[in-house]
Formats: sequence, structure tokens, C-alpha cells
Amino acid sequence: MRHLLSLADLSSQEIWKIIDLAVELKGEWKRGGNEPILRGKTLGMLFQKPSLRTRVSFEMAMIHLGGQALYLSPNEVQLGQRESVADVARVLSRYVDGIMARVFAHAHLEELAAFSRVPVINGLSDYSHPCQALADLLTILEKKGRLSGLRLAYVGDGNNVATSLLFGGTKVGMEVALATPPGYEITEEVENLATAFAAESGGRVILTYDPQEAVAGADVIYTDTWTSMGQEAEMSRRLEVFPPYQVNEALVAASGNPDVIVMHCLPAHRGQEITDEVADGPHSVLFDQAENRLHAQKAVLALLLGGR
Repeated sequence: MRHLLSLADLSSQEIWKIIDLAVELKGEWKRGGNEPILRGKTLGMLFQKPSLRTRVSFEMAMIHLGGQALYLSPNEVQLGQRESVADVARVLSRYVDGIMARVFAHAHLEELAAFSRVPVINGLSDYSHPCQALADLLTILEKKGRLSGLRLAYVGDGNNVATSLLFGGTKVGMEVALATPPGYEITEEVENLATAFAAESGGRVILTYDPQEAVAGADVIYTDTWTSMGQEAEMSRRLEVFPPYQVNEALVAASGNPDVIVMHCLPAHRGQEITDEVADGPHSVLFDQAENRLHAQKAVLALLLGGR
């Protein structure tokens, strides 16, 4: 694993290696703290989009492992505008030991990786959000004790989070059901890749327009914002289309599973894609999920920056 750009690039064994190490590092931290395995290492963090969880979890992950992180704001770097992406990669990779980038265009990440001397980590792109999906798999494992054979139902926009959940879930043998409104589906390329991964692992991909069908028998119900950053011009239209895909108490009950867990990668727009009753209710694991960004990313950093 040279970089982490998409879970589609990793084998199921590599995904499990990250998850297992995350479990180990989380346990170590809970027992009093992590060993400083990244002492002397610096992570450069490039941001085109603002974030609470991505910035704090990566920065604290480096601190917990004995290293440090350097935050570079959108105005400081202006990736691909003030300076070419390739030149940013060439320069920054001579200063730091790893680069985490949170960008709009996935092509910028691929170009960073192509010209960087050090590992590049996708902190989010318009195509995928692999670190989020790794944290999600860790959370599901903690709550359910296994991953293979579980049914994960995603309800909402066929976006970058849906893509990474499909890739990660099918790589580890899960049944992943996506319910999206017509016109907001995942791409055919993502569908084909996930279907191939499922065929290898014994998982399954189910695509539907019906939220009730997706959640039937689900072990996990997952949703995300209806309008992501960069889609603000589409907000009024999306607010008309997506209400039938709200994760509310009725939809949770439609799973027929009293032990179903509900997930959201946050930030949540309460009253839109998820109700307060569900977000704060007994099925919610939203904040355990948010915490696990820290521990999943520690594992990624430890493996890529040479600590493990």
C-alpha cells in the first residue's frame, strides 16, 4: 500500500490489516496511550474543503503516535490555481513524510500521488471517502462482532461515501443495498467494480429506488447529507427529491431488526436526511463512528508512514 486514494485499490487482506491494526491501536490508546511510533514524522494536510472531523482526527492521530501535522488552508495553497498540483506535490513531499488531501476533484489526488515522493492519503474527494468507510467498518465490527454476511443499507445520494461503503463492504463480504432517487444513482463504473468485489468475497450488491426494500432485514442503516459541498446550486431541487429517503423512526422500524444500528458520517442536517429521534435514539452509533475516524486513520498513518 503506497498511497490510500480509494478502497477499490486495496485487497480485502489490506483492508483487514488496517481494521485489525485500528482495533489494536484503539485498545492501546484506551489503556493509557499509544507508543510514539511516528516520532519525528510530519503529515502535511492540504484542504480545499473545510472539515471538523478530518482535520482534528488526522492531527490528533499524528499527535497520539508521536508525530505532528501541518495544516495548509485553501487560501494558502490554492491547489491547481496558484501553483500546479504536480509542483505542489514535488515541493511538499520534500518537506513532509506524508500528505493528506481533502479536495473536490479526485484527479487532483491522483496527480498528487503521481508526483509525490511520500504517501498520499485521500481525506475526501468527489469520488470517494476511504478513511470514512474504514472508520465505518471498524464501528460495525465493534457493534456486530463481524462484517461478512451483514446487510448494510445506504439510503440517500449515490455520492462519494456511498461509493466507498460499496467498495469496502463488498471487499469484506457484506451485502450492501443502496436506495437512491432516480437520477442520483452511483455510476455504472462503481457498480461494476463493487459487483466484481462482491463476487470474489461472497458479498452482494443491491440497487433500488425503494428505501423500504433496501432496509428490509438490514443490520446497518446508513445515510449522508442530501447536498454535499460544491452542490449548493442544486439544494432546492434536492430538497424536493429526497424527503422520501429520510431516515426516521418508521424507516428504522421497517428493517424488522430490533438490533439495527444507524450511521451517518456527519455533519448531519437534522430534519432532512435524518431526524433527531433517530440521530439521538437507541439505534444511533453516530458519535462512536466519528471517534473511530481517529483510530482508523492512526492505522493508515502507521502503515503508510512506516511505524508498522
